[in-house]
Amino acid sequence: MKTIALRRLPTNLLLLLAGLALSVAACKTSTAVSPPPVGGSGGPMKLKPADRAAVEALLAPWTGPHHGAPPFDRVRAELFEPAFSLAIAAMHQEVATIADDQAQPNFANTIEALERSGWSLGRLESLFSVMTSNMNDPAYQALSRKIEPMLSQAFDRVFFNRPLFQRIEAVYRSRDTAQLSAEQRRLLEEQYESFVRRGARLDPAQKDQLGAINKELATLFADFANRVQADEDTWVTLGKKDLGGLPPSLVAAYRAAAEKRKLDGYVVVNTRSAVDPFLTFSTERSLREKVWRAFVSRGDNGGVNDTNALIVRIVKLRAERAKLLGYKSHAHWRMSDTMAKTPERAEALMMRVWPAAVVRVKQEVREMQAIARQLAAPTEIAPWDYRFYMEKVRKARYDLDQSEFKQYFELNNMIAASYHMAEKLYGYAFKEITGTVPTFHPDVRVYHVTRKADGGHVGLLYRDDFARKDKRSGAWQSTYRRQHKVGGKTYPIVSNNNNFNKGAPDEPVLLSLDDAETLFHEFGHALHALSNDTTYPTLDNTPRDFVEFPSQVHERWLLTREILDNYARHYRTKQPMPGKLIEKLKAAATFNQGFATVEYLAAALVDMRLHTDPIGQIDPKRFERESLAAIDMPKEIVLRHRLPHFLHLFATDSYSAGYYSYLWSDVMAADTWAAFEATGDPWHPATAKKFVEVILASGNAIDRAVAYRTFRGRDPAVEALLKDRGL
Repeated sequence: MKTIALRRLPTNLLLLLAGLALSVAACKTSTAVSPPPVGGSGGPMKLKPADRAAVEALLAPWTGPHHGAPPFDRVRAELFEPAFSLAIAAMHQEVATIADDQAQPNFANTIEALERSGWSLGRLESLFSVMTSNMNDPAYQALSRKIEPMLSQAFDRVFFNRPLFQRIEAVYRSRDTAQLSAEQRRLLEEQYESFVRRGARLDPAQKDQLGAINKELATLFADFANRVQADEDTWVTLGKKDLGGLPPSLVAAYRAAAEKRKLDGYVVVNTRSAVDPFLTFSTERSLREKVWRAFVSRGDNGGVNDTNALIVRIVKLRAERAKLLGYKSHAHWRMSDTMAKTPERAEALMMRVWPAAVVRVKQEVREMQAIARQLAAPTEIAPWDYRFYMEKVRKARYDLDQSEFKQYFELNNMIAASYHMAEKLYGYAFKEITGTVPTFHPDVRVYHVTRKADGGHVGLLYRDDFARKDKRSGAWQSTYRRQHKVGGKTYPIVSNNNNFNKGAPDEPVLLSLDDAETLFHEFGHALHALSNDTTYPTLDNTPRDFVEFPSQVHERWLLTREILDNYARHYRTKQPMPGKLIEKLKAAATFNQGFATVEYLAAALVDMRLHTDPIGQIDPKRFERESLAAIDMPKEIVLRHRLPHFLHLFATDSYSAGYYSYLWSDVMAADTWAAFEATGDPWHPATAKKFVEVILASGNAIDRAVAYRTFRGRDPAVEALLKDRGL
């Protein structure tokens, strides 16, 4: 499973409120707001005129070529706290103007007015989120602990604003006679339901209680993320004698990682992009175990970076919040605005897939044990052995060596391949403009996206592909600025962020098949954001269990013949991948799907069961252990994300009770790919046109289940997923 940004960045108040901070704090005062002194919750902060100008520049609309770009050249950590103070004050004043309006509430002066508010805060939050995800040094880590609670209080002040909600409710009640367009009615209903879900109907005492919970959660989320990052900024050091089995490109990457840290030898940094290939190729079993144990123990090592106490408190607070809001559990609250709607529906899908995946794992283990016997090695397959013997089985069954086909997946070629996919399917063109707009790191590359047919502007794409210190692990897409048409056309700005291992200077970066799929996956998220064509920015934000669908379906184009024949070229000879190797690769397409499905699905099941507990009183280690025993978790596999480092769940509310969404979305992705396959052409123009218009461009302007039925003519069939995974 790939991961995306733990938050998708907003451009307006409702996205700030609904998508960014489910954590907010109470305010019972009048709606009239006086701007506070610059400095936020820490009190007045005296600024020099030049610093004040720099703060205000961070809040200004983005200008420059290509319809404006983020001002990363103006970003300094010390400017954020005073900038947030000013931006929050501006947002509150905008909201006060709406709430105190004496005119009869209507769509324009209430609902659309909210769409026009909070934009300076949205721009600032985009910049801050980029820095805390990609450049999260100690200064930004300390800022997160201040600013996240500060935002929580600011957002709750809006959700708990009674006069504002009364106006929203008045417009909502008159929706049948207001002569609204379908998109306007959808926006109205989304805004109303969002305020209700977040406590607008509570009495003042309940709002105080909810605000206190949300404020504490904001701090806990920041602490969790920072502690996990601290454990990921550790490593295992290797000597020359420890390199058995490692391909030259991987050795070069580990050497480069050591040099960056001014160390002798070689370094396996404690992140997935470094650990997984080591576990796949290293012939040193004791070292595989050492690297594996360090990786799965992130956040679970005791001491200052241990996260277990944070988990206990987060789960308890979530249960209290759900009860306060009138929901059976945190999962029921979180899923009330998803496609699945209830935990029961999500778990039913997961348990339909789980037994078949476990059966496949048992088959995979038997094959591994046979290989181990041939090598006179221990036949008890431990979790740190799985990837190693998986590769041996792949070689034996398909005569397919990962180190061989990696030589055809050079990073720049794969980037070009993804752009070719977008051009052929949707008519987009990508021109690199790195150096013409500011970036936050020298590794970042920038592309101008246009329509190939007429050269019309589509948006900007930023790429940050390499792992480094102070960068979050995993892979994600962020939307720095969303497309919308309120007050004129605003164009999207998006990013793809990966953690590929960067080798020595001038050395090519060779991707595994999983890395290449990750690249296409995150690019699918970017295409979704670039293709959106809704009027209102809030309606760009789709339900959590839909958002992975476009990214997952775009992975499928990687292994099409057109992509492989033209872009899978040997990094030295430049020759295309031989036809025999392509056929082997395709024959192995469903290889190891037992492992991939079980390690993900077990994590999703643990997440859901954790958050359906109405009491929320747990011991994380015991809960994890007992939950896995209850579903008969194969002992050869560990969770893809153990609870102590499960950023999706505990660094934000975004994926809590929502990790199932990758599977829910993949049902639609597999079924969509089947629609292309049924035409006999994976590039079928009419199907691609319908997909972009009905699925990608429509955002959340119509119900996502309705949109899917419009595209496919029926609901998605889970059988396509089972077939796709060979289950």
